Amino acid sequence: MKLVLTQFVTLDGVSQGPGSSTEDTSGGFTQGGWLVPHIDEVFVQRTSEWLDRADGLLLGRRTYEAFARDWPQITDPSDPFAVRMNSLPKYVVTTTLAEGTWNPTTVLRGDPVRTVADLKNQPGRELQIHGSARLGGFLLSAGLVDEVRLVIAPAFIGSGRRLFEQGGSGGLRLTGHEITPSGLAILEYDVIGAAPLAQYEGISASDSGH
Repeated sequence: MKLVLTQFVTLDGVSQGPGSSTEDTSGGFTQGGWLVPHIDEVFVQRTSEWLDRADGLLLGRRTYEAFARDWPQITDPSDPFAVRMNSLPKYVVTTTLAEGTWNPTTVLRGDPVRTVADLKNQPGRELQIHGSARLGGFLLSAGLVDEVRLVIAPAFIGSGRRLFEQGGSGGLRLTGHEITPSGLAILEYDVIGAAPLAQYEGISASDSGH
């Protein structure tokens, strides 16, 4: 399976609490809900198309517990995500949970690099990371993420956990981009390994291809 990191972020990179003020208040965070004013039909369509490609969800403990609390309560048959979120296999990377309550769930213990690499070797299409920014950033730095999908809200909020806080570096190649009517920037990337570096030698050198 390919490992795909899907994240909603502000312009200043905050990924905490996109959906509501109570979604994730850890660290005293009070500015949750920054994505909601910008949700539109194009956003819903694209994220639904992405979820169609999933054969499993990979989650960290914090996100898993929040999703396991909230998604089973959504029983509206017209909801575009609930049936798939509740029925897809869930894999949770944790050292503290003994078992999952949001079935079907598999708890992954031990070295996350090894356990996730083993999971990627299983047949399937996409193993998707939703939320779980710290886990996603760690696995990206470890070279296990194949694709990154970002939805960037037209807002900056100055506090909260950011997507790329774990250090490390890497290169990305843009494969798709779109702006929704409400101003969300949807960016899709392939992960290409090390971040390319070069020395700036002036406009003329750049134009000549040297």
